[in-house]
Parts: sequence; structure tokens; C-alpha cells
Amino acid sequence: MKRAVETPLFFKTGGKYGIIRPMEKDTAEIIRIPLNSQTDAGAVFGAHDTNLRLIENAFGVDVVLRRDELVVSGGRAALAAGAIEDIIWITGAGESIDEQKLDYVIDLAQGGSSYRESGVNKDIVAFSHKGKPVKAKTLGQTKYVEAIKGRDIVFGIGPAGTGKTYLAVAMAVSAFKGRSVEKIILARPAVEAGERLGFLPGDLQEKVDPYLRPLYDALYDIMGRDQTLRLKEKEAIEVVPLAYMRGRTLDNSFIILDEAQNTTREQMKMFLTRMGFGSKMVINGDVTQIDLPEGRQSGLLHAGKVLEGVREISFCTLSESDVVRHKLVKKIIGAYEKYEKKNR
Repeated sequence: MKRAVETPLFFKTGGKYGIIRPMEKDTAEIIRIPLNSQTDAGAVFGAHDTNLRLIENAFGVDVVLRRDELVVSGGRAALAAGAIEDIIWITGAGESIDEQKLDYVIDLAQGGSSYRESGVNKDIVAFSHKGKPVKAKTLGQTKYVEAIKGRDIVFGIGPAGTGKTYLAVAMAVSAFKGRSVEKIILARPAVEAGERLGFLPGDLQEKVDPYLRPLYDALYDIMGRDQTLRLKEKEAIEVVPLAYMRGRTLDNSFIILDEAQNTTREQMKMFLTRMGFGSKMVINGDVTQIDLPEGRQSGLLHAGKVLEGVREISFCTLSESDVVRHKLVKKIIGAYEKYEKKNR
């Protein structure tokens, strides 16, 4: 019969964990996290303790509330405690914990990183028309936003749901309201994803509008529909197919090219050479969703090879971990990547 031994104890002091370990190596770790009077236990625990249950399942630990402290026990108690400390920090800063944010906190903790120390969610990019702050939600998004601030041309490359378009539009609106640019221009190539443009009803503008809808959605969310339409009438905002860009020189503008994986080499060169003085360009795309006819090389892939030595241009790669849509989107992307690697 195995004799009982005292389990190791972790004590939180000055932001660090001190540890007292017994001689036995096969005992579970125990970490005690004090809760002070300012801690919003309801927000930390989640409805019906949902947040704590998710952490227990993710790290294989037990979390128990005892008087004014949380006791975390199990083989990966230190990592689980880091995630809980991050949640306490987030709620203490007045932020809410939704499913996506909790998943990201857990992902970081499982990799030995801390949400608090990552710089995520630190700066407000813009405010939506309803007053809601728009912030980077992941480390990849944070680097992307910082690149846009510091470079005149930025490529954002990553899968669906990583916030490439939305954050770029938020940065454009912020620059416009701050009077650092005079115009916002958003463009997309009108490439059919398995459908034919000619079968759509209406004139040319009405035919291409469905392709531009995601750009309008982002503008409506951040600026509001009425203000967006007013500025569009004044031509302070343009939402256009890429083909409309030929022959123009764009000064003092914030220019976004979305779905850039569907540009040809010639279109990408044409777009990049439209840039004028006082302007900023953001080029976004997902190289796993190229809809060009077979045999045509993506202008986004080509630009990555041609421009990789130009130091003034930033290439930001977002990944599956930066997805901020429904958690199934992350799993779907991962499943496709795994399948494609296996069958490549």
C-alpha cells in the first residue's frame, strides 16, 4: 500500500509561483490562486462554471473553490493556473470572456505563453458606430495591426476568419477620422468562385456588388450604413472592382485590396503601382482559396517571391490560431490543412 505524501504547493507571490516539492515524483501538483475582493468570480467562472470546466478538460486538472482561493490540482496544474490568472486579469480590466477569447487563452497557456504578456487586446484600433472598441484579439492580429501602423505596404496572408479584412478596414477608418488620409479605397477582383458573373441580374455595378459585399459589411459595422453611404456619395469612400483601378494614381489614400489570391500577376503589379504620395496599402488574401482558372498563377503568391527582399514592405502571416469566428471554423481549417498535406 502506497503511503500518503504531501503534494507540492505553489504559492503566488509578486506575480511568480513559488513551489515546495516533496521527495515523491508521482504526486499531483497543487496550485492555490487567491481571489481578492475585486475579483468578479461570476465573470471568471462563467455561467454554471463553464470557464472552469473547459480549463479542467483542456489541461486534465481539477479546479475547486475553497473560501477565498481556487485550488488547481493535476498533472498540468501550472499551465491551467496560468490560464486562470489570465482570465482574472482580463475580467479585472473590464473585458468580457467569450468563447473565442477563452479558447485563445487556453491555446496560449498550452504552449507555455501568457495572454497578459502577449500584448494582445492592448490598443484600440477604432470604435464601431455603436461605440464598441475594435481591438486585435490574437498575437497574429496584433502583429498585423502593428505592421500596418509602421509600413506603407502590408500583405496580410491567412485563412478565413482571421480578421484580415475587418482590421484593415478599422485601420483605414481610424486613419480617415484622424485626417492622415483623405480617402478610403477598397477593391476586390471580381473572380467567380465556381459561378458565372454574367448570370447575375442588373448592370455591371449591380453584378459586381455581391463580390464587394464583405467590404461594405465591414464599413457598415464600423462607420454605420448612413455615414458610409454619405461618404461614398462624396467619393471619400470607394468600393470598387480591381479592374477599375487601372490608370489611376492614388495620393493621400488608404487602399485595401481584398481576396488578393484571386489577382493575376499582371493585376497585382498594376495595383501596387497605383500607390501615390501619402498613401498606405494593405493587401489581403488566403492562398488556400484561389479561384483563378487552372494554369494562372496567383498574383499574391508571385508578389511574395518578387518583393520578399524589399524591407519597407511587411508580410504578415496569420494562422489557424488567429481565427476569431465560430470555433468550428478553426477545426475545419485544420482538417483541410491536414488532408491537403496528406494528399499533396
